[in-house]
Amino acid sequence: MPIEQQSLEGRIEKIKQQIVSLGPEILPGVLTQQYNVCGKAACRCKADPPQRHGPYYQLSFTRAGKSSTQFVRKEDLDSVRQQVRDYKRLRKLLDRWIALGMELSRSRLRQQRELRNGSRPKKQSKLQVSQEN
Repeated sequence: MPIEQQSLEGRIEKIKQQIVSLGPEILPGVLTQQYNVCGKAACRCKADPPQRHGPYYQLSFTRAGKSSTQFVRKEDLDSVRQQVRDYKRLRKLLDRWIALGMELSRSRLRQQRELRNGSRPKKQSKLQVSQEN
């Protein structure tokens, strides 16, 4: 096996190990912070300057073509942040794996093609370089 292919396979193996090391819980989406204004006339959220209620945290994501939003409690915030980070890391690792896999496939196909055509004599260039003294 050519060194190039061994290198690509080694890089893919490292990616697989990194994927396995991710936490078992992953969440797609974006975590946002919201501040709200209520309906009470004399509330602090309507004062000058206003002091809005919050922060409230929401996770927004699209899965299977359906957009969703869910509230996240403050006590769950650190865990949810880590799960969102793990999801983003997973996507990056998968993208790298796909790119390396495509490169490996091209290399193997090129090698097979060269082996099939290896028995045929290669055409030599008709261009000759003149030697001057």
